[in-house]
Amino acid sequence: MDHYPILGTPNTGDTAWLLVSAALVLLMTPGLAFFYGGMVRARGVLNMIMMSISAMGVVTVLWVLYGYSMTFGNDVGRLFGNPAQFFGLEGLLGGNATDTTQIPLMGTVPATVFVAFQLMFAIITVALISGAVADRLKFGAWLAFAALWVTVVYFPVAHWVFDADVSTDDGSVVHHGGWIVNQLKAIDFAGGTAVHINAGTAGLVLAIILGKRLGWPRLPMRPHNLPFVMLGAGLLWFGWYGFNAGSAASANGTAGTTFITTTVATAAAMLCWLLTERIRDGHATSLGAASGIVAGLVAITPSCASVNVLGALAIGAVAGVACALAVGLKFRFGFDDSLDVVGVHLVGGIAGTLMVGLVATKEAPAGVAGLFYGGGFDQLWRQAVGVVVVLAYSAIATAILALIIKYTIGLRLDREEESAGIDEAAHAETAYDFAAAGAGSVIGRHSAQE
Repeated sequence: MDHYPILGTPNTGDTAWLLVSAALVLLMTPGLAFFYGGMVRARGVLNMIMMSISAMGVVTVLWVLYGYSMTFGNDVGRLFGNPAQFFGLEGLLGGNATDTTQIPLMGTVPATVFVAFQLMFAIITVALISGAVADRLKFGAWLAFAALWVTVVYFPVAHWVFDADVSTDDGSVVHHGGWIVNQLKAIDFAGGTAVHINAGTAGLVLAIILGKRLGWPRLPMRPHNLPFVMLGAGLLWFGWYGFNAGSAASANGTAGTTFITTTVATAAAMLCWLLTERIRDGHATSLGAASGIVAGLVAITPSCASVNVLGALAIGAVAGVACALAVGLKFRFGFDDSLDVVGVHLVGGIAGTLMVGLVATKEAPAGVAGLFYGGGFDQLWRQAVGVVVVLAYSAIATAILALIIKYTIGLRLDREEESAGIDEAAHAETAYDFAAAGAGSVIGRHSAQE
């Protein structure tokens, strides 16, 4: 019989680092809200922000009820964890205040800290999808989709990718869950498949089923607030250190390595996106810089513990160019991915995951060599299988869920509501009271004349 979780004394340094990392990852979701919010038109910014913020509420409630258990509970046919095992976090909140040797642990940290850290991943994965369906998805349908998708898609896929340490009766510690990384031996250090490929695929499928925005692509739908976009990108970069370096789950050398590779790849991706814009369009844009930052962060996520600095530079450069080119695919193929979730997260996630098979080096913490470092094609095919499995499952499951919602409560706003603006239709609010501002200006001019 497994003793899960382990009881013991937590490492205070590791605990402090993971608590900070959890807070950093949570900050990424408001950062994403600003990033997406700035990219939409003024009449949709509140709804865009609300989609991210509401994900924090929906996912948190489901995570503590059964989501953590579905992700890290005992295997049920290798498909998901037992949802009843830790229902309501049963058995994880214990710990005698006077006996620090009997605290439920995950690795070297209290189980509660691990629960909180992994919750933040679930939240932002759901929030990422919202960028593909801006301006036209009913808010109630979004809440229903978020609850169903995180249950049916994210929790099982996270169970395939992330693992937990389990102590057995003979005193040994074995991995639990995570067949993609433990049996397939694919490398996904911080969630390139479970988070970015998963969310990017869902965004693509949902956007296709939902249909195009009214007037797209004929009408210009430019970002209404680029400073918001830049602020969001900065917050995402800052929070991503918790995402990647925090995934070491310890204040150790792996955390330090991932911190450096994350920084290097992100910088390279931003510069290469700007260079691509300059060559293609004749100018480099602030939107391009922000998008390049996110593309680099996405691409280095699965590989940050398996590459050296040169590998990180290569991954960032490939992601910057590939994602800058990929955002135009929606015009060629006619799907309205409003805020380029597919071009950045799906393409960036695939590029970063596959490049592990090319530029991974044994000198990095993961200790695996890719093709360019003498490892042959062995790691590359494993990475490719992981990509295909997650992409296929996410696509099929998302399509089923979206169609169920479409033919029950409905997915899309009425044409009149969409034309008037989703902020007014869904929330009876506007981000900017232009009428009041204009009236104030007139009153001010009259006062000055008097």
